[in-house]
Amino acid sequence: MSAKLPVGFQAPIAGIGPGMLRVGSRRWFLQVGAAGLAGAAALPELAASQVAQQAAAAAGKRAVILFWLSGGPSHIDMWDPKPDAPAEIRGPFSTIATKLPGVRFCEHLPLQASIADKLSIIRSVDCSASNHTPITMQAGNPLARRTDDGKDGAGYPSMGSIVSKFRGANDPDLPSFVGLAPAWKADVYESGHLGTAFAPVNGGDLAGKFGLPQGIQLNRLQNREELRGQLDRLRRDLDLGSTLERSNQYSRQAYEMVVSGKVERAFKLDDEPASVRDAYSRDSVGEKALLARRLVQSGVTFVLVSHRWGYFDHHGDTVPPWGGIEKGLKPILPTVDRALYALVNDLEQQGLLDSTLVMMMGEFGRSPVMTADGGRNHWTNVMSMLMAGGGFRHGQTVGSTDARGYGVKDGIVRPQDIAATTFRHLGIDLGAHWMSPQGRPTPIVVEGGRPIPELI
Repeated sequence: MSAKLPVGFQAPIAGIGPGMLRVGSRRWFLQVGAAGLAGAAALPELAASQVAQQAAAAAGKRAVILFWLSGGPSHIDMWDPKPDAPAEIRGPFSTIATKLPGVRFCEHLPLQASIADKLSIIRSVDCSASNHTPITMQAGNPLARRTDDGKDGAGYPSMGSIVSKFRGANDPDLPSFVGLAPAWKADVYESGHLGTAFAPVNGGDLAGKFGLPQGIQLNRLQNREELRGQLDRLRRDLDLGSTLERSNQYSRQAYEMVVSGKVERAFKLDDEPASVRDAYSRDSVGEKALLARRLVQSGVTFVLVSHRWGYFDHHGDTVPPWGGIEKGLKPILPTVDRALYALVNDLEQQGLLDSTLVMMMGEFGRSPVMTADGGRNHWTNVMSMLMAGGGFRHGQTVGSTDARGYGVKDGIVRPQDIAATTFRHLGIDLGAHWMSPQGRPTPIVVEGGRPIPELI
């Protein structure tokens, strides 16, 4: 029996849900020919995101995988424990040694501890501009904030959307930026004023939409393409202008995505050996981590992975739905522990670790003093995160917090520094600008952001 795909995904070819547009159907081909993929979810974005393909080829096949720990992971109960602090600060967990001398992790992260020499544990991330959304940290921009006025993010795009515009995909038959998350608006920040051409593509929309439906053969598909091409030439003779030309471009690219089979193959987790599936664990986090590896291996440049909305929001053991540190955080730590461990080792075995930057973080940390209910509240002074791969220097901690984990002690890392590090890895010019709707050049790295010095 094959294992189920991550929550929110559809099985390739079969099992397409009601209302989904089946690639290869008559309706799909009519829409492709007449409206540039109108009605086929996410396809215009897939096509338009390829404008930076030449830049991607010049920079080599590099990629980013971002694990998003939605809700705000507790730095003290994970990667920056305070075993000598009072009980109300150090929390209920013991600590364990890691592969790095003198560096300790929470007892429930033994696998990550065993590969700490392949990680950078960044304990001094300034998240003071962040809020209970992915906006600031996924944008790598302190000017992109939650405002609750319908203008969240101030139009600044996410790092993934910047990557789509300035670098594109590693393979033109695949999107450049894919999100694997069931709670899209809560866990995936999009493209801001860059527009939908550079927005992330929902992996749930890709799964099952790029295989040939049963009864449709490749030669028939090609014949239909020839017929549609004849109709398009007739329409061009009628001088329908640039709209049709763009439609044709999108149509050709969507057609090539279907015929190449690359999208369909990337989502076939059953093609992986059982030992690999088991190493990742066949839960939602593990399967998405494995799928992220398959996507970057196939040619996607930026993949964002999130398990569930807010599942690291641990206010207290009797506070639904996520509970506190003991009842809420403890059960999920083994899942993210194994997923990152498996991904880093797998990328290394596949020869992809140096070319793939892996990050694990959330929107902020949690309060040093525990609540009376065994939880921790939101804490924007500081948070911890992990980085691996990308050809950077690892096997170290970066920065530190004070003895109680209240704030940054030294080695501050700001959101814009994370963005600069990411763009440097991908070969994107850190001095590049994009144009706002008002025609103003807007830098992709703001307020003095620079690659994290300890990593380079």
